[in-house]
Formats: sequence, structure tokens, C-alpha cells
Amino acid sequence: MSRLLDFYLATAAGVYAIERPGDRLVDDLEPTEHPGLHFTEGSAALDWLYTEAASLLACVRQSTGTSRLRRSVDLLWAAKDLTESGANSHQYEATARAMCDATRASGDARAEGRARTTLTDVLLVSGRIQQAEEQARLARERAGSVGDATAASWVANSLGLISLHQSRFVDGKPFFEQAIEGFRAVGNRPPEATALCNLSRAHLGMGNIAQAVEFAERGLHIHAEFGRTVRLANSHYALGIALNRAGRHDEALGQFSEALGILSDHRQRLWEGTTNFRIAEVHLAARRPGQAAQHAEQALALGCIGGDRMRGNVLTLLGRALSVLGQVDRARACWREAFNLYEQNGAPEAEEVRRLLAPVTAA
Repeated sequence: MSRLLDFYLATAAGVYAIERPGDRLVDDLEPTEHPGLHFTEGSAALDWLYTEAASLLACVRQSTGTSRLRRSVDLLWAAKDLTESGANSHQYEATARAMCDATRASGDARAEGRARTTLTDVLLVSGRIQQAEEQARLARERAGSVGDATAASWVANSLGLISLHQSRFVDGKPFFEQAIEGFRAVGNRPPEATALCNLSRAHLGMGNIAQAVEFAERGLHIHAEFGRTVRLANSHYALGIALNRAGRHDEALGQFSEALGILSDHRQRLWEGTTNFRIAEVHLAARRPGQAAQHAEQALALGCIGGDRMRGNVLTLLGRALSVLGQVDRARACWREAFNLYEQNGAPEAEEVRRLLAPVTAA
């Protein structure tokens, strides 16, 4: 079993390196004694990862209660594309939870911090923000107690994202700055660029639009050095959001178009859906409700990063577009579904949708 775990960890680390060139996480994973497969291009690497997902995750779980615990947790982290793409998300989450329990029982704070870092990522992708915050704070505590700078930097970035989801933009800013400082200290430029783009979102929330554009452009410039990667798509995405807020709609659409092409090539279905939602936002802001509705419906068909809460956002926007188009009944149906999703998740957006529904109800 140890040899099989080595094979999976070495191969998954290679896939991670192809998908995220320059990311130094692979240098800080547990060492292996036995080699894995070697891929020269991304398509074959992703084919292997998705084909082997069930066996890979089973191998991780079979390492609980053994001396292989740290390697198994690092394998889970290296295979994070399984949850970001929406593939095998449930199995990945169940495995992450099992590893959190196993590492806690073993008393290995380093392994537990990393296991909780992976679980935080899963919960963020699915939009369960309160649970994500609980896991992130535990991960931060464990990583800090053993000086795991790699996990600490990633968790700081996650805590910043959690603050964005909670509209606590001022609180999120120092988390992103901590992440940037941590990544920069070890020369890990791609994650530094990611954190810069997230910092752009914090500034946008605070109304600092010019600074938001600047930070997103800085992140994009760094990511561009490493080729046409998934993270480059995320930079295009962040810059597109900032440009839309700046009223530069055509430029925003150009950024989102670049992002969509990359995300499609890398099979990031959930991110494709989320990007279609952002394109719909641009079209609605530019008073093109028909195109806004088209892209919102595409987002619903693909699914989105952020789970039910993001689905509520898409439905709310689709309702607005349909309302402008004179399709009031369809708009109301969208808003009702959005309201139910927000209510179930305790999301503050429920009040906005309640106001949208009120005039129709009164009539």
C-alpha cells in the first residue's frame, strides 16, 4: 500500500505541476520513494486524474491510522482539481472529512492543518461559508502551531475569501495581504498572483475601483509569465469583474472571454458556469437583457462555484433580465427560487429578492 500511495502522490504532484506551473506547493509535499507517471501535456494528465479519482481517494482513506497519514493528506491536496472542477466533489469531501478526523486522532498538527485546508477549499467551492470559516480557523491554528508556512499562507487566502462572501471587505484585505507576504517570502509567484486578484475583489467591495483594477492587472501579469493556465483564467476573471464595475464593459467581456476559453480547455465546468454569470452581469449593466438572460441560463446549466448561494445570484440576475424583457411571470419564478435558496442558506441577499417580489405580490 505504501508503494501505491507513493505512485499516486508522485503522479498527482506531476499533474498539479502541469496545471499550475511555477506553484511551489509541489516542493513542500511529503517525499516519495517510488516514482509515478510522467505527463508532458495537460489533457493526458487530467484524463489520468479523473479516471483514477475513485481509486486515488480510496487510497487516501486506507492510510488512516498508519504511518502514511502525512503522505495521504498531501495526496488529497495535490488532487484538489477533483473538487474545483465539480468532478467527484462528494467523494473528495467525504475523504477530506475522514482525514480531518484521522489526523486529529493521531495528534499530528501538521497533517491536521493540511487536511482542514483541503476541507476548507471544498466548503468554499460549495458555498458553505460558515462551515468553511470554522475549518479555516482550525487549519490556521494547527498550521501556526507547527510553523507550516505553506498551509498558513493558503489558509490566509481562504479566510480572505470567506470575508468576501460575508461582505466583510475591510476584514478580508489583511488576510490577502498576509497570504501575499507569505507566498512572496518563498518566491511562490502563482499563488501570490491569485492572492493579488483576490485583494482586488476586497478593494472593489470597499469602493476602491481604480485600485481593484490595478491589483487584478498585477495578478494577471504574474500569471501570464507561466502560460495559459487555470490560474491565468482566474486573473482574467478578477480583472473582468473590476473592469465591469469601472463601466468598461467591452474590456470586461474580453477578459471573461479569455477566461472561458482557458477554463473549457482545463475542464473547469463550475468556473465556466460562474464566468457565464459574470458575462451576464456585464450584458445587463450594458442594457442588453437578452444576452444577459442567455448567459445566466448557461450558468445555471453548467453549475457554479459557490453552490446554492451562487445559484441564487444567477437566478436573481436572470429574473432581472427577464423582467426588462417583459417576461414577468418567468422573472417572478426565478426570484422565488432564489429567495428559497437564500433563506435556506441564511444569506442576506434574501431581503433584496423579497423587495423584488413585493411589487408583484402587491399587484
